Amino acid sequence: MPTKKFLQRFVLTMMPSAILWPHAQSSQNVPGIALDQLELHNVKAEAVNYNGKPAVRVDALPEAANGASYAILKGSRFHNGTIEVELAGKPGANSGPGARGFIGIAFRVQGNRFEYIYLRPTNGRADDQTRRNHSTQYAAYPEFDFDRLRKESPEKYESYVDLEPGVWTKYRIMIDGTKARLFVHGVAQPSLIVNDMKLGDSEGAVALFVGPGTEGYFANLKIRQ
Repeated sequence: MPTKKFLQRFVLTMMPSAILWPHAQSSQNVPGIALDQLELHNVKAEAVNYNGKPAVRVDALPEAANGASYAILKGSRFHNGTIEVELAGKPGANSGPGARGFIGIAFRVQGNRFEYIYLRPTNGRADDQTRRNHSTQYAAYPEFDFDRLRKESPEKYESYVDLEPGVWTKYRIMIDGTKARLFVHGVAQPSLIVNDMKLGDSEGAVALFVGPGTEGYFANLKIRQ
């Protein structure tokens, strides 16, 4: 359960142990996320209205290295629990051919090390089975990027789920020790199962993650632990 000090940093929702970002709705009108509470790393961010929802738009800077573009929620501290968010990702206007609209959540951020689970929205309905099989991805920055994990353990840390670029998508991860489960579209069964997260049973901050060439949107962030 959160400590007393931790509780002072957040406002409680109506659900037990669920937390939203402080003043998010009043200051930026983005449920769960306050723009002035974000610490930007190789991204730019702004409050917008996207497809009918107040949201935070996060774009990776052109020079950002793979895995190095994210916005940390200042003061957050996450160990075990659940992180829910609505997100939408698509390739940006000037993105290269390898852009997939990479978007997700980084967690247990410690300095420049973190675990993250993200989506590749353009892969979900690609006319190529291999690309479809790479619709979701777990990785750990910086040592265990997708390329290393794919080479060392093919198909183990990624999976298929139906996705569309630029469409609001319900995303939820459950973290327990070194285990992670990804749930997409509100379904009861996980789309991706990870039983051996690479950074061990740690804790750290939570961050909004986007990959190279991504135009990403986040709304309704909820953290329970």
